[in-house]
Amino acid sequence: MRKSRAETAETRKHIIQIASKMFKSNGIGATGVGEIMVAAGLTHSAFYRHFASKEELVSEASSASIGVFVKAAEEAMAAGPNAFTNYLQNYLSSEYRNGELGGCPVVQTGGELALADAPVRQGVSDGLERLLEIALNLTDGSPEAEAETIFTMSAIVGAITIARLINNPQLSEHIIEVAKRRVAFRPDQSSKRPESATKRHRVTAHAS
Repeated sequence: MRKSRAETAETRKHIIQIASKMFKSNGIGATGVGEIMVAAGLTHSAFYRHFASKEELVSEASSASIGVFVKAAEEAMAAGPNAFTNYLQNYLSSEYRNGELGGCPVVQTGGELALADAPVRQGVSDGLERLLEIALNLTDGSPEAEAETIFTMSAIVGAITIARLINNPQLSEHIIEVAKRRVAFRPDQSSKRPESATKRHRVTAHAS
């Protein structure tokens, strides 16, 4: 019995959701199409009725994953600067570091995607550009504000990435907290940022 277009579209969406989770959890290269289809409750042969290749699925899954962050950012932007700041701070959490909230494709698969062909990473690229656009729309448009925004967005991803790689749990958590405090200040308040106790904490953390 042939499926309707709506059923086919729903099955495709289901495969993409499963693939997105598995790619972020296990890595793109280490996750095979067969494994994804089994997890989705489908046969391996059914895969090619929905996708031309694994690369197409990687692109779709990554695009869907970054789309979650873009949607949340757009909703925060509509609520104002404070809501957007909260959105950024919420990203800086142990839950995102550990992938417990679905995970970020940039943090969890960015290294692999960077080596992929441009069409494969197009969805993530578009998503990141949109996130930067949203953040820049909340500034005064000056070169200084633009530079601060780009730095902040890059620092957020970098902080989570480093925190994931650090074995010392205390230092890992501290990195997230430092980044979260810095994000709380907008560019025009940068001179008011409190001094960090990073150096002292590192010594203590390593000694523990």
